[in-house]
Amino acid sequence: MKVITIRLTAPFQSYGNQASFNVRSTNLFPTKSAIVGLVAAALGYRREDARIASLNDLAFAVRIDQVGSTTTDFQIAKYDAKKPGKLTYRENLQDYVYVVALGSEDIDLIDKINFTLHHPKFQLFLGRRSNPPAGVLRTETFEATTPIEVLKDKLPWQASKWYQKKYSAPNFEAELYADANLLPGNPNFMMQDIAESFNPRNRRFSYRSVAKARVTLVNPQSHEHDVWEAM
Repeated sequence: MKVITIRLTAPFQSYGNQASFNVRSTNLFPTKSAIVGLVAAALGYRREDARIASLNDLAFAVRIDQVGSTTTDFQIAKYDAKKPGKLTYRENLQDYVYVVALGSEDIDLIDKINFTLHHPKFQLFLGRRSNPPAGVLRTETFEATTPIEVLKDKLPWQASKWYQKKYSAPNFEAELYADANLLPGNPNFMMQDIAESFNPRNRRFSYRSVAKARVTLVNPQSHEHDVWEAM
């Protein structure tokens, strides 16, 4: 299997869950449907494109490398000029950093995804159109491995340097969420984030089994590591 990692950071991110019209909340980590949508946009697939469904077959895992906060803004949605608008509240993730890992036995597909994420056909955004990435996406590819192996053993801590210095401890315990078949034996739960249709008039998502784990990452900014290296 070949794996691509994508570092996700932006002033705001939002990964919708089941919510009412008036309050749009967010998950605390990227949904698979959001990343499938990101990749589909890069590839130039329109919302009704049948090829989107095949992207759900990508092995998927995400690591939370930097924990931020949530903030809420509001918008007034107006569909009829003769009627008053409706007030809606939208929750956003602030200062979070995630690393998504996508895997496939189709090496050419991973290479194509890697290329198009840097040369996207459509605008990329992190959960909502108002949330563009903070600059060019940082990606890496790994041969003959799995998303779990990459996020546990091969990709160092991707938090911002200021966050690593502020954290100061020698190691960071990062939460890891993945397709349940990638983490057999770990606690799992269901999420409705398999994209069946992105058509705004007929959005459909089915359920996916998700497993959770933790991974220990070395903090390169910790003074304790400097002491051990000096010894």
